Amino acid sequence: MNVVQIQMISRKEILLNTELLEPRRGEIWVVNLGSTVGTEMKKFRPAVIISSDGVGKLPIKLIAPITDWKQNFNSNLWHVKLVPNKSNGLSKISAVDALQIRGVDKKRLTKRIGVLSATEMQEIVTAVALVIDYE
Repeated sequence: MNVVQIQMISRKEILLNTELLEPRRGEIWVVNLGSTVGTEMKKFRPAVIISSDGVGKLPIKLIAPITDWKQNFNSNLWHVKLVPNKSNGLSKISAVDALQIRGVDKKRLTKRIGVLSATEMQEIVTAVALVIDYE
């Protein structure tokens, strides 16, 4: 009979293991958006990494938060609709909010849940370009 040992893992060890994962462009992570002001998105929520993997020396990633899809988002240029699938790890129809992009320290990224397709990433890049009036 084999005996399986269960080792307790401390919160510190979990954080260290999470830090070993390098967030990549196009991945969806659960992000702790912590304290915010006004109508900024709050709490733990999924977000897509939109910054280039080769940019920056600081442990900062540019993210676009993800929220529940609402029908009135159809007319918004800054909302990109995401349909859940095995690859992206989402559990419901959602929207990337390109109007609320922000830089966050990698310590705010708590769990990788999926990855987007190249087509979905292009839609997000287009939405960001529209938000900043890039031609």
